[in-house]
Amino acid sequence: MKTHSSAPPEAKSGLDAWGRAELPVPPTPTGFGWLGVVGPGIIVLGASIGSGEFLLGPAAFVRHGLSILWVTLVAIILQTIFNLELMRYTLATGEPVFTGFMRTRPSSTLWAWVYAILYFLQVGWPAWAGTAAGAIFFLFEKRIATAGDASVVYGIGIATFLACVAILLVGRRIERTLEVLNWILVIVGLGSFLALALLFVPSATWFGGIAGLAGFSVERGAFYFLPESANFFLLGALVAYSGAGGATNLTLSNWARDKGYGMGQRTGYIPAAIGGQKVNLAHTGFTFTPDESSMERWRGWWRIVRADQVGIFFCGAVLGMTLPALLYVTFLPRGTELQGLGIAAALANSIGQRVGPFTAGVVAFLGAWVLFKTQLDNLEAMTRSITDILWTGSHRIRAWRGGGCWCWRPQLRSWRLTVACWSTGWSSRCFSWPWRRDGGGCS
Repeated sequence: MKTHSSAPPEAKSGLDAWGRAELPVPPTPTGFGWLGVVGPGIIVLGASIGSGEFLLGPAAFVRHGLSILWVTLVAIILQTIFNLELMRYTLATGEPVFTGFMRTRPSSTLWAWVYAILYFLQVGWPAWAGTAAGAIFFLFEKRIATAGDASVVYGIGIATFLACVAILLVGRRIERTLEVLNWILVIVGLGSFLALALLFVPSATWFGGIAGLAGFSVERGAFYFLPESANFFLLGALVAYSGAGGATNLTLSNWARDKGYGMGQRTGYIPAAIGGQKVNLAHTGFTFTPDESSMERWRGWWRIVRADQVGIFFCGAVLGMTLPALLYVTFLPRGTELQGLGIAAALANSIGQRVGPFTAGVVAFLGAWVLFKTQLDNLEAMTRSITDILWTGSHRIRAWRGGGCWCWRPQLRSWRLTVACWSTGWSSRCFSWPWRRDGGGCS
């Protein structure tokens, strides 16, 4: 048995050393074939459109104007670079980047618990289901929920969250399920926002949005990077949630592994709890010999990663932030305070007053769909990552659940279901807190 001092560098924290395998041959897509090889980028894009773009973004832009759009552009550029490096690690080893983090001292088990707790503290809240509930309530009642509607919105929020749990239990490969749903979200959602913006947003506002990406204020005729009396907590949150942000970005490497990018084909993927095939999933990765043939294959894989992140995530994230911003500043008065579960319904309510109930219903549906999908993506990312982190990082957990290789067996399914059920119970408690505090204010 090797001691830590004699173990290779990647095994000094207690994880097994990398195995050796040949880098798989990359696909060579053309035309519409590209839609089949990209995937992780569309999932993280779908998650991002609901958090920063449809919640924090509108609150910031309506309050401070479009000249702060430059903040989101810079954040998305940096996130794209970060995402590329995350996927580089997975291409090379077949491991999620969390496993790479756990390969540092002092102990993989310590880091496993630290990262699992930190992940939960960021993502383990049902905020998106709650705001989706506000939009769903408006869709049926044609008004923003008030304190008297607390129990109804609470029930809608719980039902929305449980629907996310149910979707994640079925299918052959969870990553593929998310791909399909997020392609629908991006095509229908961004397409609808673009159509609405072309119909209702004045040309001056379009110009203000484009100029705002560079920090230029059309109203002032000068660069206006930081507005007077700026709410820096709000701006800080906008930076964090432009694009995806935080733990959601890190989960990109899990989805890349499950998609089979690079050495991810050697380690396997996570199937769904119901209907999934029997698939072996190694808890440690593999590396390849960087000879001429392997490097040629590497360049082929890197071409696909660039298309996934630059072509899908970057372009989509910029559009996803800009189009809702144009609509919000067009229909809501400057300085409006947007907060609580009524954020998603505020735009629909304002459009309904000026344009008509049909358009308001379309906007409410889009808001509900976008936020439902974000809750789905974040719930899947959290249950996947926490299960992955603890199983990979702890020898004791792997030994308790039946061996050192992560295989698709009932024990693994019970781990993932346990995390999902615990999250459901926690979310039910979280939903009740706003109602007990302020009587259910939703606006």
